[in-house]
Amino acid sequence: MSESLLQNTDAALAGQIATIAGDLLLQLQRSGLFTGKALGKAGDRVANAFIMEALAAQRPDDAVLSEEERDNPARLSASRVWIVDPLDGTREYGEAREDWAVHVALAVDGRPAGGAVALPGLGQTFISGPGLTVPAAPARPRMLVSRTRPAAEAVAVAEALGADLVPMGSAGAKTMAILRGEADIYLHSGGQYEWDNCAPAAVALAAGLHVSRIDGTPLVYNNADPYLPDLLICRKEDAARVLGLIG
Repeated sequence: MSESLLQNTDAALAGQIATIAGDLLLQLQRSGLFTGKALGKAGDRVANAFIMEALAAQRPDDAVLSEEERDNPARLSASRVWIVDPLDGTREYGEAREDWAVHVALAVDGRPAGGAVALPGLGQTFISGPGLTVPAAPARPRMLVSRTRPAAEAVAVAEALGADLVPMGSAGAKTMAILRGEADIYLHSGGQYEWDNCAPAAVALAAGLHVSRIDGTPLVYNNADPYLPDLLICRKEDAARVLGLIG
């Protein structure tokens, strides 16, 4: 199987797994058995267990890095590593909001080769591959920020651009908001891990968006330390100006 065909198959698998995990999370959320933080913890465990089992069955030779699993250093010597956040936006999920997500991505030799972001609360799953489009830009840009702790750097750049702030929860929900036509720029400098942004980066790249660190360098995955504190995802025509404002 060619590399491109394999990656398309991997992306489809990521989409299937993320969608099913999202359905399980919705069932748990609607069950009434848990609320608040307890719901978030239960959701993390349930979604992670399913995703790990599915990847073990479908891609047994690949390594996995999941937020909810003990890290296995053997992944560092693997070319193909699945990077997973079973429930991105645990707080939002526990509050029964819609801005939470499931991230399933594959990094190949450190780059986001394919993946999917499910937005179960909205009934949508975005899968890296052909056919993704980004709506036309509005006259006034919209900057995505954390709804609970917006980074000062992002707020300053938004002011310089004359952009409206769009508070939102999950990193996946923020990135997909650009594809949904709800926002234009996602600048984050407040600290993340590889599982927070690998799947969003894979989908954004497939849609033709600019994806980088805030110094303009590429996002690189499967590092010994999975801390990946900053990113910029936006329309390519906005990237140079945004990067120039980051000081």
